[in-house]
Amino acid sequence: MAALVTGLIPILRTAVDTTTTYKCRSLWFGFLCIRLVILFLAELPFSKLDKDFSCNVTDVCMQACFNKHFDKPMLVAWNFIYVLVIISVLLMELFTSHLRSLAHKRRVKAGDEEMETQGKEETDPKGRTVIDFHRDKGTVGFYLLSIVLRILFETWFMYVLLSWNLSALSDEPFKCFEQTCRSQNAEFALCVVRAAPEKRMSIYALASISGTVIIVSVLFCMYSIVHYLCDF
Repeated sequence: MAALVTGLIPILRTAVDTTTTYKCRSLWFGFLCIRLVILFLAELPFSKLDKDFSCNVTDVCMQACFNKHFDKPMLVAWNFIYVLVIISVLLMELFTSHLRSLAHKRRVKAGDEEMETQGKEETDPKGRTVIDFHRDKGTVGFYLLSIVLRILFETWFMYVLLSWNLSALSDEPFKCFEQTCRSQNAEFALCVVRAAPEKRMSIYALASISGTVIIVSVLFCMYSIVHYLCDF
């Protein structure tokens, strides 16, 4: 996780310092930063998950029960989906970079430094190029695509958290029927996960920020369709 944080800092800094901006751009990058911090904190209780798993049998049987109980990925899935969310944000960044490149070529070709890209962009008081969604429906469509991808990735993340991970964390001991345990004259092993409430709280925190992103993204999709495409 530390390597992920270190590698993402230059990417986020470069994206934030770009000379082109668009509606709610800082909001999406703000969510990325918040998600990164919560993801880092949420992974701490799971750093020694194997040591927090105990059974009333030998180590061989306990390891078999651990593999059976946590048979779905956890930390790797969290980090992978977060990278996909970043890609959904960077897609719009690549598109704005393409628009900026086209604008520069048109200004050079026309020989007029004040020329804009067919009315698609304008300049804010800070000197940055601002994409005007009212004048370019194609740009709005690509923007909505990046947001829809974000919604899909966040929904997948919620499913992983609540269906895969949360169900594996319980305060009550559970029975493990493994062949390895039976070979040791035990019909089943009784196992428990230590510090389960703390681990569940980490999942709740991740699910909360993910749910917030989904709600905001859906609302902004509706707003963009009504305001930019329907011209209301």
